[in-house]
Amino acid sequence: MLTTTEQARQNMVENQVRTWEVLDARVLDVLREVRREDFVPARHRNLAFADLALPIGHDEVMLKPVVEGRMLQALALEPGEKVLEVGTGTGFLTACLARLAGSVTSVELHADFAEAARAKLAAAQVRNAKVETADALRDFDVHEQFDAVVLGGAAWSLPERVRGWVKPGGRLLAIVGESPAQQVTLFTRAADSRWSSASLFETDVPYLHNAEPPRRFAL
Repeated sequence: MLTTTEQARQNMVENQVRTWEVLDARVLDVLREVRREDFVPARHRNLAFADLALPIGHDEVMLKPVVEGRMLQALALEPGEKVLEVGTGTGFLTACLARLAGSVTSVELHADFAEAARAKLAAAQVRNAKVETADALRDFDVHEQFDAVVLGGAAWSLPERVRGWVKPGGRLLAIVGESPAQQVTLFTRAADSRWSSASLFETDVPYLHNAEPPRRFAL
């Protein structure tokens, strides 16, 4: 018999995520297996499986389970692929990415988030993910390209430097546009380096640092 927590996690997957058109069996399995409650801030642990974006500090949130599910499905990760994540947050999405891909590099601006995420990933025995502390959109210096790049927060417009992190043939998942009608968008880089994009669904989440809308001055 399932425990109360296990039943709540199962209900989250079946009644929230699956009904939001997430049908990829690998993604659903990962969401069942990774203990979301261990990554949620302690004060919100009783809301771990709720259809809510949970505040985690620094004016940031843990994405809704349905949003995470749709993003993971859209990336269509293969076991040997390398992933770059911008914005580690609690580390939950990092852990899911690591289960689906070969390796994950996650970049987090806030040192306290990064330290806590490293501890949670280690406790979950996630060994193929590393968390770097840096301002990814300004100071992060990376000398490699990735099969997939995912931005864990919104960007008013897609920073051009992010495109350079994606291998030819790779993809980039980003939440772009102006609140409250941001678009989760999958950008795909062709082998000849041309780009295509597909808008997947609408959401509203906080902006990544250095990806906010320009300030508007009223007269």
